Amino acid sequence: MSKIEIACFNPESAIIAFESGADRIELCDGLSEGGTTPSFEIAKQLREKINIPIFIMIRPRGGDFTYSDAEFEQMKLDLIQLRSLNVDGFVFGILDENDEVNMGQNKELVELANPLPCTFHRAFDRAKDLENSLEKVIECGFKTILTSGQKSNVSEGKENLKKLVELSNGRIEILVGGGLRSKNIKEIREVTKAGYFHSSAITDGGSFANADEVVALKSK
Repeated sequence: MSKIEIACFNPESAIIAFESGADRIELCDGLSEGGTTPSFEIAKQLREKINIPIFIMIRPRGGDFTYSDAEFEQMKLDLIQLRSLNVDGFVFGILDENDEVNMGQNKELVELANPLPCTFHRAFDRAKDLENSLEKVIECGFKTILTSGQKSNVSEGKENLKKLVELSNGRIEILVGGGLRSKNIKEIREVTKAGYFHSSAITDGGSFANADEVVALKSK
């Protein structure tokens, strides 16, 4: 049985994921942008309703992962505010102008989140040099990397994901996500030997997680 994190772009999806046996929620807004920081109010209400871990996305806008000083200040403020809600972790990732892991800014956010764990999200898939980027993310203090193996989806990236699991050697968790569904999770798990998987469980092109899909992801 796989450990499953469901990316939820609205509170309804989070409730569906919780009731269907998900192990963790990644809460965000901005479905069409691939995830942005959710509102304080939504996070607060959700925390009162579900007792599985909630990791919160800190991303001020869609697009690239290089942020202005003002955007970075916004990320810090959002993290501090949301940290007060008894959430369980944060999800973010900052690159510099050369698409390399921005050590200074990521470290600063990881330290602000402390002792809550942080996941470096799929900005990793745009970063240069798989091995070097892995080491930098570990050095910043992240506990998890969400990745499709630097390819557009997990099926294309499965060999890189396998390599990342081997290279990480237990120093950081490789959270496999990006086009992951119940129909391919078994093969991806067998190839990569990863232990944690990430999906929106959206099956109809809409915006809500599908309960049957969450159950199927868990049971494969």
